[in-house]
Formats: sequence, C-alpha cells, structure tokens
Amino acid sequence: MRTHGWILAGMLLAGQAAAQQAPSLMYSQPLAPAAVTQVQERLRQAGLYSGRPDGVWGPDSQAALERFQQSRGLQVSGQMNQATAATLGLGPSELLAAGPTAGPAPGTPAAMATDPLSPAAVRNIQNRLRAMNFYRGPVDGAWGAGTQSAIERFQQGRGLQATGQVNPATAAALGLDPNNLAAPVR
Repeated sequence: MRTHGWILAGMLLAGQAAAQQAPSLMYSQPLAPAAVTQVQERLRQAGLYSGRPDGVWGPDSQAALERFQQSRGLQVSGQMNQATAATLGLGPSELLAAGPTAGPAPGTPAAMATDPLSPAAVRNIQNRLRAMNFYRGPVDGAWGAGTQSAIERFQQGRGLQATGQVNPATAAALGLDPNNLAAPVR
C-alpha cells in the first residue's frame, strides 16, 4: 500500500518577494489517529466524506481531501498543507495536540513540526547525503535547491516517497536519530 505523506507546510510565504525565496526544509511526523479523525470529521461535515471518522487514513479519506481541495479552489495536491488545514478550520497546533503517535503506519498522514530544521540539523543531513554520494554541494547548514534535490534522489533511491521532506523514515534511512537530527552521526 502506498503511503500518502501529508505535510502541513510550515512556509508562510507572503507576496511575490517571498515566493522567490529558497524552499525551507521542514521535519514531518505522522498525525495521531485522533487528528486523522478530526480531519475526517471536517470532511464529512463538508459533505465530501461518507465514511466513518475512524482515524484510519485510506483511499476514501484521500479522495475526500482531493475533492475538498478542488471544491475550495485550493491546489489539489492530495496532501494536507497549511491552506487546506486552515480552510478545514484546523490549525497545526490542534492537529499536533491530538496526541502522540506510536510511529508511522502505512497510509497515515503526516504533519509538520512547528519549527524549521536548525542549521546544525541541515549540516548533519548534508554530511550524510554527501557520504552516500547524493550531495556534492557545500555543507553549510543552508537549505537550498541542491540539498532539496539530493533528499529527493535519496528518497527515490531508497524506495521512499520522494517528498523532499525529512520524515522519520527518511531520517532513519539516512542513519540519523529521527528525534534529534542535529545529533552527531555515530
């Protein structure tokens, strides 16, 4: 079964000047079943989800999210992002406050952590990608197009969903502690 990685985008881009900024790397984590239930309930209230809000993300939930995005004039990405969550009337803090998760489960959507990765974490990721011959740019702790591309190539090469985001599965595949990406590689 293909995992659909939802990412609550942490980038708040305002105006055309912000649209020209380099992308920002955000760490993503799975949503707790209680948060998935909240999303399903909102989709049901909008008349787009006919299933039971049960906290299990499946094809019906995915299709309902895509219909919601289309009906509201949002980019139809099939992924939870900040605009979609806000239009559903849910904030990242509400979704993350729904409780911890036991770890990523197939089909479980993910939400972003509240802060971008630190330069130390980005340097650690760049070092790992360089050691595995996926990255040839400077190890400078700055998230840029080269790092983004290297993450995507690494994910593709490891059979992970190529989101360009560092989630627990990507961190583990890189040999990093998903709970502390800035920790030195052992």
